[in-house]
Amino acid sequence: MYVSTGVFLGAAIAVGTTVWADKTPQAVEVADDVQQVSLPLEELRAFVEVFERVSNDYVEVVDDKKLLEGAISGMLSSLDPHSAYLPPSDYKDMEESTKGEFGGLGMEVGMEDGFVKVISPIDDTPAEKAGVKAGDLIIKLGSEPVKGKTLNEAVNIMRGKPGSTLSLTIVRKGEDKPLVLELTRAIIKVKSLKQRMLTDNFGYARISQFQVRTGPDLVAAIEKLEADNGKPLSGLVLDLRNNPGGVLNAAIQVSDAFLNKGLIVYTEGRIKNSQMRFEAEQGDIMQGRPIVVLINEGSASASEIVAGALQDQKRALIAGRNSFGKGSVQTLLQLNNGAAIKVTTARYFTPSGRSIQAEGIKPDVNIELVKVEKIDDNGLSNVKEKDLSGHLENGNGTESKEKSDAKSVDKDAAKAELQEVLDKDFELNEAIRLLKTMTFAQQMKS
Repeated sequence: MYVSTGVFLGAAIAVGTTVWADKTPQAVEVADDVQQVSLPLEELRAFVEVFERVSNDYVEVVDDKKLLEGAISGMLSSLDPHSAYLPPSDYKDMEESTKGEFGGLGMEVGMEDGFVKVISPIDDTPAEKAGVKAGDLIIKLGSEPVKGKTLNEAVNIMRGKPGSTLSLTIVRKGEDKPLVLELTRAIIKVKSLKQRMLTDNFGYARISQFQVRTGPDLVAAIEKLEADNGKPLSGLVLDLRNNPGGVLNAAIQVSDAFLNKGLIVYTEGRIKNSQMRFEAEQGDIMQGRPIVVLINEGSASASEIVAGALQDQKRALIAGRNSFGKGSVQTLLQLNNGAAIKVTTARYFTPSGRSIQAEGIKPDVNIELVKVEKIDDNGLSNVKEKDLSGHLENGNGTESKEKSDAKSVDKDAAKAELQEVLDKDFELNEAIRLLKTMTFAQQMKS
């Protein structure tokens, strides 16, 4: 149920949010447990008649191969937003994207009402830097309207030579008129994990996509934070905001890293190999210490598996806003002609039996979307005791503690960088406050 390498969800411009299961590429075969399909003869005759009439009567000569590929594409795309036909060139592009380096704009997209909808911009890419946001609807690509194009056609326009530019006309909720953003295509190097120390001995790990190595990399990152810190972390913020998903096994491994036992996720479909259950093994990397998981409307698929598992197992506090609500598993099967089909084969369920399809994960603590910016106080806050005429000198014969602390902060680039992040990220600040509360409550119990 997938290509041999664990796939990353979001090639340069990816086709929808997806959880992939792992399986070697293969030609499509009828499984033993699938009943033989009774072919609708009347409809097949109608298809052949339409094919012949279009081939003979259309105003221009149309290649028969193009007509047949269009029919296959229409059959799959009519099922749901995530099923699709990938011609050989598109399948090759997807394979290249799984290597973690590719050319493009850097965002996860799907289709909605005939327009391209942004599921999530990818960290440190042209899309993210230009200010593209989850939920944006792209209505024009350069001068070309999106309406009437397939997702693959739109994706092909957005891809291009690194260094070339493309303007996106975007409709954004809350804005009175469309926005036009100019993006410069780049080689997208995907790094799925970042980590750092926060205040009060708390660690921070951000997963931007779930790749094959994400699970082991997360464990190694936490171990490195503790080694550099010289002692165990008091708590952890796991940031899954705007994470569009990825490899199913990676989501299992990340969940398992914080659990000692219990069900993580299970899937149900019509065929046997789509019915799977995944249990946690002994070994909690955080040894029961508090965890806050941040999610938002751009957290989808594999992200929701992790959030749902840790929420149902009462191992972490989920904070933020309702997630995307993508609760299905896609199978990618290579065809004999070098193309592939991507088809939805199962729904996944959280340990308590919840299907979050079209509903999402509801956070335990809701954090509203706010914009944080500095307020001009006309310089009033700059007037201090040392500015008053005739003020007493510092009595200890040394510089004031304020000046000393300021110099210390200036010398410590890491602290200054962290403060800059915290000044802009209201949700992360709230997560730290929650961790402090959880840590205090845990200490009171012990």
